[in-house]
Amino acid sequence: MTIEEFRKQMEEDPEWAPGWEAIDKEFGRLYPGQEARHYATNMVSRVMFGGDQYLDGYSVFDSPKGYQHIVTYGMTSLYADEKALGGEWNKWGYEMTIKLREEKAEDCLWALDMMANLARYTYTSENFFQPYQYVKGNGKSLHWGVESAITALLIVADTEAQTQDSVYGKTEFMQLVGITESELRAVMEDSEKGPVLIEKMKQDNPDLVTDMKRTVSYL
Repeated sequence: MTIEEFRKQMEEDPEWAPGWEAIDKEFGRLYPGQEARHYATNMVSRVMFGGDQYLDGYSVFDSPKGYQHIVTYGMTSLYADEKALGGEWNKWGYEMTIKLREEKAEDCLWALDMMANLARYTYTSENFFQPYQYVKGNGKSLHWGVESAITALLIVADTEAQTQDSVYGKTEFMQLVGITESELRAVMEDSEKGPVLIEKMKQDNPDLVTDMKRTVSYL
């Protein structure tokens, strides 16, 4: 798209959000006809207004496979912005996802806070996430206040959501996968154990759904 075409589109549609549309297009493919539960970040809490929230919101989809599939909005450029036009990657190049073994979107709200913290980390430190990178916690459950053996995360490419192209460049979907403390230690000691862990998990859990009730460790 040329800059002239871009400006014309902006004039014709003041609410045009090409980055947002790229996300919606892919999740519309995965969940045709489904209206997601969308949780928007409070406007005044966003960084542009002096707050500490770097994400604009989250959509939660009810997978027919029995889990909730969450995607963020805000790791990429979402709205019409000439400065973002024409790059290879859209801003950080990815949006975060997580799949939770829960029946309702309301049971996943704790994960939205976790994703907000990860977004804040990336924006403030300028360190972005890549496949098989781990995110360690404090040794306690990822879901604060709820006992669980799942204490850390491993990053992988989303098992279902495919890379999208927009006028701003590529958008990948990086899936957060909950892991146990023993799995974390194994990956920390040997980075090559990351792919091994994922392949073992996929044998029982091909979509790498995070089940906070899981007690078995694969490494």
